[in-house]
Amino acid sequence: MTDDGKRAARGRSAARRGKGTIGQIGLGIMGGSFARNLLRSGFRVIGYDPSAAALKAFTGAGGETARSCADVAARAPILITSLPSPAAMEEAYFGRDGIAAGARRGTIVIEASTMTLELKESLRRRLARRGVTLLDCPVSGTGAQAATGDIAVYASGERAAFNRCRRVFDGFARSTCYCGAFGTGSKLKFIANLLVTIHNLSTAEAMVVGEKAGLDLGLLFRVIADGAGVSRMFQIRGPLMVAGRYLPPHMKSKIYQKDIDIIRAFVRRLRVPAPLFDASLPWYAAALREGWGMHDTAAVHAVMRKRAGLKGAKPRRPSTGKGK
Repeated sequence: MTDDGKRAARGRSAARRGKGTIGQIGLGIMGGSFARNLLRSGFRVIGYDPSAAALKAFTGAGGETARSCADVAARAPILITSLPSPAAMEEAYFGRDGIAAGARRGTIVIEASTMTLELKESLRRRLARRGVTLLDCPVSGTGAQAATGDIAVYASGERAAFNRCRRVFDGFARSTCYCGAFGTGSKLKFIANLLVTIHNLSTAEAMVVGEKAGLDLGLLFRVIADGAGVSRMFQIRGPLMVAGRYLPPHMKSKIYQKDIDIIRAFVRRLRVPAPLFDASLPWYAAALREGWGMHDTAAVHAVMRKRAGLKGAKPRRPSTGKGK
C-alpha cells in the first residue's frame, strides 16, 4: 500500500472510531489548515480544490480527494467551505458540480469565508429549499494561526445545527463562540478585520519610525511586544517587517483587498464615521499598485518605508509581477 493509501486508511479507521467524516471545500491557506487540523484530531476528511498543488498537499497530510464539490457533499454529512471570491462561492455551491447537486437533506455546511451578508443570506435561502442548512462561521486569525489551530470561530445560524458541529469546530479552532442569528458572525468578523486593517498599518508605522530613529528593529520588536503598545497584529506581522520579507503570506494582499471592500461597504451602510480605517485604505491600495499583491499584507511596511525615504537591503522587492 502506498503512503497516501495508508494515510487514507488511517482516516477511515478514525471515522469508524466515532470522529466521523467531514468535507472540506477550498484547500488554500485557511481551508488547507482546517483540513490538516481535523485530520490530526482524528476525523476522516474528504476535500476538493481546483488547484492540483492544493490537492497534492492535502493528500500528503492524509486527506481523501473528491472529484468535485458535489462529490464531497454526497460523501460527508458536514462540510466546511473556505473560498476566495463571490464567483468561487457561486460555482462551489450552485455550479454544475456544486454542493447543491450532491448534498442530501440534513447536510450542514459551515461557511467560513469572509463574504458579504447579502451573498451568504442568498446561499442560505437557496440551500434551505433543498433541506440543507448553512451556518455563517467566519474565523478570526491569520493563516499562520490557522495552521496551529490558534483561531476563533464566530458561529451563527440555527442553534441545533451548530450543536451538531461542536466537535468539528473543536477539531480545527482554539475557540468557538455561538453568536446568534445567521449573519451575526459575519458582522463581528467585519469589525475584527476593521481592527486588523488598522493594527497592521500601525505596526508598519511603528517599525518605520523606529528605523528612521536609528533603532535596531529586533530590539524594537522585543521591547514593544512586552509593553502596553502591543497588538496581536504587532506580534504576528512585526517579525515579517523586522525581516523585511513578507513571504510566505499569512494573508495575501490581493485577497485581503476583498475583505477591505466588504468592510468599507458595511461601514458606509451604517453611516458610521471610521476615520482610522479610512486613513489606512490608500496604503493597502498602494501595496497592490507597487507589486506586493501575492505577498502578506505586512507589505504595507515596504510602502511606508519607501514614502519615508528609507533605502537598503530591507525589505526585498517583489519577485512577482505587478498586482499578481
